[in-house]
Amino acid sequence: MLRTRPVFKTAAIDDQEKFKPLPQPTGLYPYHLDIQTLAPNLPENKMVFHMAGDTGGLVFPEFKHRVANAMIKQCAEIPLEDKPQFLFHLGDVVYNYGQEEEYYPQFFEPYRDYPNLIFATPGNHDADLDPFDTRHRDSLEAFVTVFCDTRPNVIPFAGDTGRLSSVQPNVYWTLKTPLANIIVLYSNVPRFGAIGPEQGEWFRQELLAASTEDKALLVCLHHPAWSADTNHGSSVHMQAFFEKAFRETGVYPDAVFSGHVHNYQRFTKRYYNGKAIPFIVAGAGGYADLHRIALPGDPAFPDDSPLFDNVLLEKYCDTRHGFLKVSIRKDAGKTTLKGEYYVVDIPDSNQTGAALFDCFLVNIGE
Repeated sequence: MLRTRPVFKTAAIDDQEKFKPLPQPTGLYPYHLDIQTLAPNLPENKMVFHMAGDTGGLVFPEFKHRVANAMIKQCAEIPLEDKPQFLFHLGDVVYNYGQEEEYYPQFFEPYRDYPNLIFATPGNHDADLDPFDTRHRDSLEAFVTVFCDTRPNVIPFAGDTGRLSSVQPNVYWTLKTPLANIIVLYSNVPRFGAIGPEQGEWFRQELLAASTEDKALLVCLHHPAWSADTNHGSSVHMQAFFEKAFRETGVYPDAVFSGHVHNYQRFTKRYYNGKAIPFIVAGAGGYADLHRIALPGDPAFPDDSPLFDNVLLEKYCDTRHGFLKVSIRKDAGKTTLKGEYYVVDIPDSNQTGAALFDCFLVNIGE
């Protein structure tokens, strides 16, 4: 029997005490980045980009290379009108802690030949601190160097890859594009995520501001609100955060994307006003260990909470690594979002292709 509902994990420890202070912003409030300042020739009627989370890891590194190589191959081989224009990383760029020495083998080297801009939201491992590190580095110190610079610069620990730093204005921020506003949240280190009041108020203001524009509205963060896996399960904290923000503003995004759980899951959450939102988990980006979906009826993973009554697990893959390709198109005044999830060819380590596993369509504004 296939699972159709999310779960809670009864044995999981809610470690909210692991919350880490946020680094200082590198840009000005309200922390907007206009993609056209970096890529001025983007078309006005179509935007295509990759998404993947949890790509780091040092054990069995072939998995992260297969995912990276498959995205690189797509960029090289598909027609120009469908060619991805950037990669948005859903967090956990490196493991197990976010030190700068982890970035070359886990990120810069695998993505050496990725031809596009790379943006990211921090994951819990990117932000966590090694208790035995005698240098006593700040949380997200290396992440800020790589992704939150004030201008594109040479990164000292990028080795011979030549990749320059990105210019995200903060660890939470909004990517402004011709067809979409992408609000990027930072959900910190705790297992089920944690977002402080200052960021929460900023998020509500960004929702309200985005509602005045005729664009798709996407939200990205590391920790998913809903999951059916056996490693983490769902986060009541992220569910409550979204419920409060959406009710207070009356603004609902067109899709929400997360990582953290090492598999692929596509949920549809139907809100009280009838709005149906896809919540996508895409955290099988290369970390070797995948997280399995809980079997129905397992008492360790109950699914009978009323918090799950309007949430449907539409599709999942917990046995293959993969990535998303998202396309937003505006045609005759109508905007649509198409999501395609690809799984990599695992049996032969020399293969670099990917197979389409899932496809979903969102009519923006409906």
